[in-house]
Amino acid sequence: MLEIFYKTLPFFALIAVGYWAGRTKFFSEEATAYLTKFVFYFALSAMLFRFSANLSLRDVYDLPFVLAYFWGTAFVYLIATGVSLIRRLPVEQVAIEAQCAVIGNVGFLGIPMLALLMGEAAVGPIMLILAVDLIFFGSLVVILITGSRDGRVSPAILKTVGLGLIKNPMIVSIVLGFAWSAFAIPIPGPMNEFLSILGGAATPGALFAIGASLASKSAERIEVAGWLSFCKLVLHPAAVAFAALMVFQVDRYAAAVMIAASALPVAGNVYIIAQHYSVAPQRVSASILISTVISIVTVSLVISWVAV
Repeated sequence: MLEIFYKTLPFFALIAVGYWAGRTKFFSEEATAYLTKFVFYFALSAMLFRFSANLSLRDVYDLPFVLAYFWGTAFVYLIATGVSLIRRLPVEQVAIEAQCAVIGNVGFLGIPMLALLMGEAAVGPIMLILAVDLIFFGSLVVILITGSRDGRVSPAILKTVGLGLIKNPMIVSIVLGFAWSAFAIPIPGPMNEFLSILGGAATPGALFAIGASLASKSAERIEVAGWLSFCKLVLHPAAVAFAALMVFQVDRYAAAVMIAASALPVAGNVYIIAQHYSVAPQRVSASILISTVISIVTVSLVISWVAV
């Protein structure tokens, strides 16, 4: 475990540097927002396109894998939903808390870290996880919040969800990469070098941006944030591990990647949704901060376990 901890430490050290830069105002919130845009729209997209263009959909698609991840995630989603309903929260807050419980920082932290720690072969399974998170659970939270406010699920909501998916650069870059691969078009040398250089900025840029964005987060509603962090860091990987290893018999390596990805802290895009719809942003902020700090230890524990 100590060896894995030392390997993950540089990633969290980059987050710490970003946090310091944001906390001391050396990096303003505006600068953090622009860095996040650069990583999201350019660097990470280049990395995902390059990876997917060198894969085929046949190599990546794995129905038992998708079912196992969906089953484990849905199980914890329902637990968090049930606890929120017992506390008599409105539907929109229930949806946001459930999102915190299962949506991890797969894009900004998972792809660069797990690809380096577990090998580039981990990218294929991670893409499937991203697809489930973005297409199903990312759409579900918008439908629940908007539907609860309008009193019904209208075609306008579905249009909003659809446009959101089409405009998501991670979805677009993966789809374009697989399309490129499907036509068996070799990537020209200069283009490959361009994608490598630009994609290489994803790891340090994403980690620094995570840290800088955490500097503006607060730890209010710590009891609820602690519960949601427990769901994300403990219950989610445990449920996914049970589904992958006991129920659906997923390939051992793919299962290891799935479990490690499930152990990642709460994703920053949950805060963006909460802030956009004005639904408990401080609660989400605290969950991101607490889960990220604790994950320095828990992620190492999980990766050391699945790597055996």
